[in-house]
Amino acid sequence: MKRLAAIMIVLAWSGAAPAAEAVFDMDTARHQPTQVGEKKTAAGTVEVVAGKFGKACKFTFIPEARGGFFTAPVRATPAWDKAAGISFWVKGDGSDSWGGLEMIDGSNYDQRYAYCFPLDSTERKKIVVPWRDLIPELPAGAPVDPQRGYAPSKFGNLWFGRWFYWRDYPAHSFTIDQVALEEVIPETPLPAPPAAPGLPKLLAKLKAKQPVTIVTMGDSLSDKRHWANRETLWSELLVKGLQEKYGGEVKLVNPAIGGTLLSQNLVLMPRWLREAPKPDLVTVWFGFNDWDSGMRRDRWEETLRLAVDRIRRMTGGEAEILLLTTCPAITRWDEMEELAEGVRAIAKEKNAGLADVSAAFHAAGKDPTARAPLFAWDRVHLGKAGHSLAAQTVFEAVSGR
Repeated sequence: MKRLAAIMIVLAWSGAAPAAEAVFDMDTARHQPTQVGEKKTAAGTVEVVAGKFGKACKFTFIPEARGGFFTAPVRATPAWDKAAGISFWVKGDGSDSWGGLEMIDGSNYDQRYAYCFPLDSTERKKIVVPWRDLIPELPAGAPVDPQRGYAPSKFGNLWFGRWFYWRDYPAHSFTIDQVALEEVIPETPLPAPPAAPGLPKLLAKLKAKQPVTIVTMGDSLSDKRHWANRETLWSELLVKGLQEKYGGEVKLVNPAIGGTLLSQNLVLMPRWLREAPKPDLVTVWFGFNDWDSGMRRDRWEETLRLAVDRIRRMTGGEAEILLLTTCPAITRWDEMEELAEGVRAIAKEKNAGLADVSAAFHAAGKDPTARAPLFAWDRVHLGKAGHSLAAQTVFEAVSGR
């Protein structure tokens, strides 16, 4: 029996195990905390506790553990490429916070992928993650797909924690048990795309004076907490305009986070879905930070496809989607136009709505002397006139003009 057990261990580490092989049994504390902050404080503590399958590891994060993780290397095998995804058991702390799974390439830390999971239940729950739901956080990472994208067998690190872009870093804890590959995961069908571009369902509800919910995914151009948006914000002007025009209730859910990329906001979608699981409209407006990170048109279109599919899948096809073209800045008046072209192409390909903000700003600022009033003092973020122009452009797209 001892010899058989030894052979099975060797087979597991050599990649000859079946696709359901365990990745971490979590019976011992292999994950260790990183150091955070100027004082280089441990991000938290790890404790071995009773689990569903023997022992488990409880990770406790200190407050403000910005970019804090519990890290461990992982030995991915060829069996990972045959699996449908990965799973783990989690016991939350009962809070409204969220935990993060981070999986990173064995040699290139720019190829990193994230997943967001809830901690609101103190019961042990199995989390099953299809490969497609591991979202590449940077342009260097192609979507996880053993046949056409990033091969899971290249993973070399499996961490728990979250990067800077999560913004909120409360003290929280969760217990992880039995991380394993999943040989088969039932496919959640992708809802059929609309028959034609536009936002007909939203417009019909507005005309019928029915209440609607709008979610505005975005970066600092949409983030209410950003200094340039505290007095005037395009999405609030939009809501006001729609209510005045159509007379119904319009609820705004604004999860935008300044300084972030589109892909990073795709990771965090479960957070706003808790508040608005079936919104009528989701707007998607990114590009400036993506360009800074090295994003160019081919990968940008790939990310936009991922965004449209993910929104449709996670809202059960209920949400209509409005893609906004990347907004120019005085400092980059034409430089990012290839990203705007990418948005136009994907909106057409996916039959999504399109608000051509780039075209509107280029028209309004055709005379260079007319550009300054559109922007704040930094010539990048929006001034009152810029917010008004963005709101008007989206209003016209919603109204079918």
